[in-house]
Amino acid sequence: MGFLLSAHRAFRNLEDAEVDLDAREVFLVGENGQGKTNFIESLYLLCFGSSFRTRRESTLVRNGSDSALVRGRIEVSEGVSRHVSVSVERGGRKEIRVDSRVVRDRSELIENAPCIVFSHQDLEFVSGPPEMGRRFFNQTQSLFDPLYIDLLRSYRKVLRSRNVLLRERNTGLLEAFDSNLAEIGQRIQSRREAIVEEFNRTFSPLYSRVSGSAGASTAITYRPSWRRGSQVADITQHLTRTRPRDLAFETTTSGPHRDRFVVSQEGKEFATQASTGQMRLASLVLRVAQADFVAAKTGRRPILLLDDVLLELDSGKRDRFLEALPDYDQAFFTFLPDEQFLAYRSAATRIYRVAGGELLRA
Repeated sequence: MGFLLSAHRAFRNLEDAEVDLDAREVFLVGENGQGKTNFIESLYLLCFGSSFRTRRESTLVRNGSDSALVRGRIEVSEGVSRHVSVSVERGGRKEIRVDSRVVRDRSELIENAPCIVFSHQDLEFVSGPPEMGRRFFNQTQSLFDPLYIDLLRSYRKVLRSRNVLLRERNTGLLEAFDSNLAEIGQRIQSRREAIVEEFNRTFSPLYSRVSGSAGASTAITYRPSWRRGSQVADITQHLTRTRPRDLAFETTTSGPHRDRFVVSQEGKEFATQASTGQMRLASLVLRVAQADFVAAKTGRRPILLLDDVLLELDSGKRDRFLEALPDYDQAFFTFLPDEQFLAYRSAATRIYRVAGGELLRA
């Protein structure tokens, strides 16, 4: 299972073409700036309906064009495939279709193929702002629990409304919104506590194995904004007590939107003591653990998109990282021409040379 083919029109710098992807492994080899990452991004777009690189989707459209189109055929089970297309207009309009049917909810795409992307931006999961940790675990939960997506949407809707009331100093309606926020937020917090505990059973031994540091305990620490184990009544009381602060800042200053997920080693925050190389490795292992975790939850092997992730690893860590990758249906790797990529190919590997946005079969 996986991608059988993809096609592009006016997508970033990629040449308009159809590409045969019917292989378990696909290597994209080329210099920087030639289109390797753009191609990886197009596959991610077909899996999630959005980019992992930008929220300004108008930038996906090639200069001089009014719109871009990405199409793909994905085998979702033995003998069953889906035709997926995503069109983006420079003005911001986007349309997603599955088998010619317009899809309004992007969560429907996740059902087609669990997809995990490894990119340089993943370093921010370890060293970046708290938003990045929340994004990682929101995505992890959403990949196997579609109801969690609805829960997040409901929470964000109530949060936006409550913030409007705070800005307008409309205290008369705040009590009702406090109850809603507490009820939905408590459910999110409970799910987060459970997933971190379970996720660490995969992540911690995996990091020790890949890094070669068996003596140090590395794990994810969940730091909820509301007191751990709080019930709805406790949270509602907390929101009442902190209402003066919220009114002063004109925003909701506590809740799941303020939670933190911290990589810790021996109880200390990893980012304060680790080198850039160690943090980079931790971010890669987070993705491996995510793929392992989701595969165990769903019983489905993932599609892996690995964008220049081997480049900064020494040979020992590189080999251990590759050995740690979960059993996948399909994997895409990008390489620079001078990397020893031929050492990693198998009989099932297809290689494309990428230059000037064009993919040529090697």
